Amino acid sequence: MTEQDIDRGRQNAIISYLTIIGVIIAFYLNKEEDKRSDFANFHIRQSLGLWLTFWALGYIIGSFDSWLVSSSFYLCFAVLFIYGFTGALGRKKQIVPLVGAFYQKLFANLGN
Repeated sequence: MTEQDIDRGRQNAIISYLTIIGVIIAFYLNKEEDKRSDFANFHIRQSLGLWLTFWALGYIIGSFDSWLVSSSFYLCFAVLFIYGFTGALGRKKQIVPLVGAFYQKLFANLGN
């Protein structure tokens, strides 16, 4: 991955962490031939996995009637999102702890 690739994909990588709609927007912006970036693809896969897991587990966690379970769930995902977002801001290709490698394998064909 070159500096030019990182510069080209940095904006899309940052957009992908903002919301689930940001992932979709970043995906389609990154599909353009002159703007395609492996750096953006990496972060799009990471953020898509985080958002899908957040929504799926949030639905399950929402059925518990415990503020301790809910707050620890939100804190855990806030830390993971911040970690990925700061990686995109810092121009680093760092895998999100615990689940990042799984997301890279699961969404390997995304963006190719």
